[in-house]
This record gives sequence, C-alpha cells and structure tokens, in this order.
Amino acid sequence: QVSDSAARFAGLASRPQSRLPNRSPAAMAAADAEPALVEHFGGCHCKAVRFKALAPAHIVAWSCNCSICAMKRNDHFVVPDSKFELQSGSDSLTTYTFGSHTAQHMFCSKCGVQSFYKPRSNPDGMAITVFCVDPGTIASVETRCFDGQNWEKTIEGSEIVGMSKSE
Repeated sequence: QVSDSAARFAGLASRPQSRLPNRSPAAMAAADAEPALVEHFGGCHCKAVRFKALAPAHIVAWSCNCSICAMKRNDHFVVPDSKFELQSGSDSLTTYTFGSHTAQHMFCSKCGVQSFYKPRSNPDGMAITVFCVDPGTIASVETRCFDGQNWEKTIEGSEIVGMSKSE
C-alpha cells in the first residue's frame, strides 16, 4: 500500500520535466557547456514586485511536495543572495512562516503571487519561482523532485543543499 505522502510525491515525479520550448540536443549540450550567468528579470502578476537574478540559462528547478509547495505548485530554482536583487515592491511584500520559521515565504500583498522566497534548504539564498521569470532568458528547465513531506530525511545528501553557494 502506498502512503498518501508517497502518492502525492509520485504525482510530482510524473509531471512534465520542462514546460518551456523543446531544444535540440546540440542546443542543450551547448547550454550545459556554457556556465555563463544571464540576467533574469521577473516578478508578481500585478508587477508591483520586480526582481533581477543572475543564474544560468539552463535552470535546475525543484518541485517540492511539502505542505506549502504542494498547494502552490511552486517549482523554483535557487540563487545565492548576492545574485538576487529586489528591484521594486518591498513595500508590497508580506511574509508568511510556519514550522521551523526558517523559510520566509514572501508574496505580493496586492495580487498574492509568490515570485521568490527564502528557502529552508538554502537560507543564504533565494528560491525563484520559474514561472515568474519574464520570457526570453531561460533556455531550458530541468525539474528535480524534493520530498519535502520527509524533509529531515530527504535533505541529507540532497543536491539542493548548497545551491545558494556562489561558484
């Protein structure tokens, strides 16, 4: 018998690995070989909150099944704090915390969209919602699953740890 947690996580694993246009194998190889960072801009739905982040064009996003990410369907990638800049909207942000209160879930108080947050897994970085990045700078998205319902067990040895470290 599959537990409710395992069933919900299995649903994440079956989701499409990329919702962006398909790229040729040559283009994907070139993107992987090119470690250059690009400026990604984005924000919330009403555009009150705007940000800039430096990250590769090929994004490794995380799909988590913890209680809040599962409800929001928040696929996100992590950048170091030094590579994130809030450009506008600090006065429009509201913060929600729960559990350990390490993660700082910031969202726009006008439209309700969370375009980024301070993750528990990388408290020295920022987790950016992939679908809140403006079109044109993301070449591809590789989605990896993180079992947030079993956070303590899953975090040990997970590749998500250290995603906020500058290279």
